[in-house]
Amino acid sequence: MSERTALVLGGTGMLKGCADELVARGWRVVLPSRRPEGLLGSAAKAALRGRAHVPHASGADGSRIAVAADWARPAELADRVREVVDRPADLLVAWVHASYRDAVLRAVAPLLAPHAPVVEVHDSGSIDGVRGMPDPALDGHPTQQVVLGFTRHGGTTRWLSHEQTSTGVLEAVHRALAGRPPSIHQVGDVDTWVTRH
Repeated sequence: MSERTALVLGGTGMLKGCADELVARGWRVVLPSRRPEGLLGSAAKAALRGRAHVPHASGADGSRIAVAADWARPAELADRVREVVDRPADLLVAWVHASYRDAVLRAVAPLLAPHAPVVEVHDSGSIDGVRGMPDPALDGHPTQQVVLGFTRHGGTTRWLSHEQTSTGVLEAVHRALAGRPPSIHQVGDVDTWVTRH
């Protein structure tokens, strides 16, 4: 069993590559999701039916724990994660819609080891034109913030690919795990706020 645990919120979609990389590096990765069965093989899917979680579905060198949870019920999400972890999480990576962000991150904060690093992911739409970046949600946890933008090709723009997103977030994860000072990471082109501040 891996000795390091990461809680990845939003790790079933665009952050799946980040979660996969952590598993490949031997982490036990807890993945709350509204549709956890999409993360697992058929045997684990069958085991999930009627349960809130499937502990220790094996990955490469680490493991994946799928937890059925919804951001709209943060206390329940935290309770379900608490059921499957036997020690505080050593890392939090969170891409949570702005309307749920504070409540969800406050709910899972007690599940983190003291001073565990946090990587918060934001899309460029969450950047306020006047106030700029939201402050990190969890005091006492060094926080790397990632702002996801878009790419330009010719005269058009498009959202970042899953690979571009995961690569950018993983860079922030590596900074966080190395104990680097908190900072803001821009991935792709972002409206003018980030480049001005």
